[in-house]
Amino acid sequence: MPDKSNDAHIVQRFDRELEGVRSNVLAMGGIVEQQLSDALQAMADCDADLAERTATNDYKVNRMEVQIDESCTRILALRQPTASDLRLVLSVAKIIADLERIGDEAERIALFVTRIARANCNRRHYTELLHMGTLVKDMLHNALDAFARMDARQAVEVARMDEKVDAEYEAHMRQTMTYMMEDPRNIPPFLDSVWCARSLERIGDRSRNLCEYVIYLVKGKDVRHTTLAQMEEVAR
Repeated sequence: MPDKSNDAHIVQRFDRELEGVRSNVLAMGGIVEQQLSDALQAMADCDADLAERTATNDYKVNRMEVQIDESCTRILALRQPTASDLRLVLSVAKIIADLERIGDEAERIALFVTRIARANCNRRHYTELLHMGTLVKDMLHNALDAFARMDARQAVEVARMDEKVDAEYEAHMRQTMTYMMEDPRNIPPFLDSVWCARSLERIGDRSRNLCEYVIYLVKGKDVRHTTLAQMEEVAR
């Protein structure tokens, strides 16, 4: 007779492996969140030292991506998951790739802030950029929360925030161009501001990607390259 107790043990061990992967993704997300938060705090305070420390911490994100990716590869090779378990592994592989890129963008922001701070930046020039940064930080946090809760509807609401981020990005670009035309001496520091804004806009896009993966994970439907209305329909 088949050993049912052994089968149950194997299933339990597999469940623990999947839960471990989910937990590691959230831990990686927490590191990326802190990295972005520190970069924005460095910008707010014109703190070159904090910005430099933030930039040099990116190795932690890269290391976690490799570890989680190896876990996913091992699960696919040894467990041959099906249905929802397979969706989880595939989604995690995509999520950690986007988290790693968000970490790269946070590192870029920190490097720009290092240069801005050491050039005696005028904090008034970065007020709007910091507001955009707060939106993006909230978007990333809520996207990770939607993954933790497996909440497709919350994922749609987070994806909707990307429209606000894009609008703030365009407004910041217009205002920055005006400043540079008014006084060419402003061009070097404001170019750094432009690149910071571009990185924040990309983080918003990556956070929306996380939401798409959550919807795929929960509903089994690929909603990439679809409208918000279509995403909402799938998430119901």
